[in-house]
Amino acid sequence: MVSLIIPSYNNLKHLKNVYASIRKNAPTAKILFLDDGSTDGTWEWLMSLPKDNLYQPYRSDTRVGHTILYDKGISLVDSDIIGILHADMIVGPNYIENLIKHLKPGTAVCATRIEPPLHPEGPEKIIMDFGLDFDNLRIDKFEQFCIVMQGAHYNETTNGMFAPWIMYKSDFEAIGGHDHNFAPFPYEDSDIFQRWLLAGYKLIQSRDAFVYHLTCRGHRWTDKIGVNDNYFIEAEKKARKYYIQKWGSWIKNDSNQHPTLIPVYKKCSIILNYKPTPYDEWFGDINPETDLNEYSIVNNFDLEHFNQDDLNILVNLNEIVKEVGTFEASNIIINVNNLTDISSNLIKK
Repeated sequence: MVSLIIPSYNNLKHLKNVYASIRKNAPTAKILFLDDGSTDGTWEWLMSLPKDNLYQPYRSDTRVGHTILYDKGISLVDSDIIGILHADMIVGPNYIENLIKHLKPGTAVCATRIEPPLHPEGPEKIIMDFGLDFDNLRIDKFEQFCIVMQGAHYNETTNGMFAPWIMYKSDFEAIGGHDHNFAPFPYEDSDIFQRWLLAGYKLIQSRDAFVYHLTCRGHRWTDKIGVNDNYFIEAEKKARKYYIQKWGSWIKNDSNQHPTLIPVYKKCSIILNYKPTPYDEWFGDINPETDLNEYSIVNNFDLEHFNQDDLNILVNLNEIVKEVGTFEASNIIINVNNLTDISSNLIKK
């Protein structure tokens, strides 16, 4: 049995579509909805649903974000296999069957997203317009397209990872779930994907399991398509800063959205004419009082002369350095004491 975890904040209009699609195209799955303090009638609707194939819905009194609610939901379900869905997704025919056939212990399997033309194209998804919002979806056309594509790509897989995914609950729990420092969102997904890869898990995309994904309706956009919600803007700033401080570089994936692992080094910066800047998150520990030999990399620069080229170097420094020694790049003097990769320390939450 597979349990699907679906958090939602004020997305009742989308929840009704995802619920109907699961009932039709994944009838063997159990569903757990988690209401993130919604004010749009979500809770009342959840309580009115027939209870067969549903867990008792969970409600947070305040908005906490899906980073926390995914883990809460997974802790509440009793199946061996768990999966997540966004509130703004609908599942296609044979959804569960075409994911689970690739699932093994130590593996996460994601579906292939079909999306309307709202974001850039990529080989990991299919751009096809079956409606831009909850009330104009051409669901019959979407399902017919899925059947055709399942015939054309039967049993095909690629290496890649994006929501929605399934995996064994024990594998999810083995690394401690999501890092709640990313709460409410985003980037908790990129973080956990890297940790799975570091733990030796395989990340597989099924090319014949499909969802239609309206994109960004669950937590990012306002009612106006393409306009970011202010709550998201502030949450994104916080999560971006934490991600950089944790991993020492920015997210890097290949064209199929499979994580590219980059070494993680303990770094610090010795800065002349220091003052707080929007770039501080890239500097590492600033002017530490500890022994500099405790750091793998020590950067020295004068902030008065710091420019975009210098920032680009810091962003990519973990990939740039290849040997011990002292180097000069643009306005930065880089002292590499050692190349001790500490990324394995980040596997567990």
